[in-house]
Amino acid sequence: MASYDYDIGIIGGGAAGLTVAAGAAQLGAKCLLVEKEPQLGGDCLHYGCVPSKALLASARAARAVHTAHRYGLPRAQMGPVDFARVRQRIASVVAAVQRHDTPERFCSLGAEVRFGLARFLDEHQVELDGKRLSAARWVLAVGSRAAAPDIPGLAEAGYLTNREIFSLDVLPRSLVILGGGPVAIEMAQAFQRLGSQVTVIQRGRHILSREDADMAGVVMESLELEGVKFHLGARIVSAGRSGGLREVVFGKEGRELRARGEHILLALGRSVNVEGLDLDNAGVVHSPRGIEVDARLRTSQKHIFAAGDATGRHMFTHAAGYEGGIVISNAVFRLPRKADYTWLPHCTFCDPELAGMGLTESAARGKGLEFSVLTERFEANDRAQADGLTEGKVKLLLDRRDRPLGVHIVGAHAGELLNEWVAVLGGGVKLSALAGAVHPYPTCGETAKRIAGSYFAGKLFSDTVKKGLHFLFHYKGRACTPPEE
Repeated sequence: MASYDYDIGIIGGGAAGLTVAAGAAQLGAKCLLVEKEPQLGGDCLHYGCVPSKALLASARAARAVHTAHRYGLPRAQMGPVDFARVRQRIASVVAAVQRHDTPERFCSLGAEVRFGLARFLDEHQVELDGKRLSAARWVLAVGSRAAAPDIPGLAEAGYLTNREIFSLDVLPRSLVILGGGPVAIEMAQAFQRLGSQVTVIQRGRHILSREDADMAGVVMESLELEGVKFHLGARIVSAGRSGGLREVVFGKEGRELRARGEHILLALGRSVNVEGLDLDNAGVVHSPRGIEVDARLRTSQKHIFAAGDATGRHMFTHAAGYEGGIVISNAVFRLPRKADYTWLPHCTFCDPELAGMGLTESAARGKGLEFSVLTERFEANDRAQADGLTEGKVKLLLDRRDRPLGVHIVGAHAGELLNEWVAVLGGGVKLSALAGAVHPYPTCGETAKRIAGSYFAGKLFSDTVKKGLHFLFHYKGRACTPPEE
């Protein structure tokens, strides 16, 4: 039996890698964690989820000042935003979270942490800082970065990605965002609320293209009312500089248009960080789009696993954490556990938020499925009315046997509201149990009970039931009939 330096080696100190390292070490496996950046935490902590939510919180506070009069308060005025102070707050939030992801903490759990760029020499051995290290099993949790498409003149014009956008010294007066996905939309709203004039250029016919058009439309309408400018169905031609500003040339409906801004933010998808790993030496099949894995997250080499953004599949931090658990089952416990993404949730943290899990209408239609749709609008919810947040709705998809296919929410706190559906659908709870559950009043969470109840209302209050009750108890029927208009 071959002898290796470590039972398991992990390359990448983001959500997936940290999950595997913590679990494997605490289970008694000799564990090595390698991170190429100076700190653990990955893209999410330093350039993604955490700083973006901190920025959105600042933008939300600014918006509250501007809209105070809508709640019966005196009109308020706010001076220009000092982005350096916003940046400092973002950094403080990141630092607070960083305390949970230190080499010392992982050492206390039993995992050794090393910093540097590892490259494979063969299927079990890597080189790190001139030293050869081997492991019986490896986990590739290398993460991803903003993709930089080959747009003529873009590199010369200069652009920002999620790595730079949170550390600006000055709030840009204008910002052109390329892309219409979650990162693009969150940043568009945040900078618009803080005082930038934001223009979004999107190739697709609607923003947040993985969502249904009607749900994404609610978000876009809200951002337009706040001043964000959108160009949909646009084909980017080139980029450059003009009059001291950065300029993007794009085609739309047969016309050539131009958008100018102090900065360009690139948000056109992600590329997996496979460069420099020499994965070919390990026999691992990969491409810039991701490392190929099976349902157990094994690569083409069965003792080498990949998780998180490295697979190019589900680029969410919570997906990375989930996949880390799948790897632990397979690599440490040696149990053949497969990943199941049926009810993997997601959320775009704009205002209103857009969250969902399962199939969308467009996806169900694309699969040729028969389904029905139930909706519950926020304007029918008493708490939403009291809070003045009546935009949006809950959408529930049922198959022909009335089993849930998906649930999607656009509205205030949609991500929080989805958590109940995570428990219901992921736990196999029946809709009848949800419809019969008692929710505190007034809460937006009552939308879950109401939409489930609306399904049973059609059956309970049917003519068949009324006729049966009339037969059994001789009920007399309606006591009032509204006049005809």
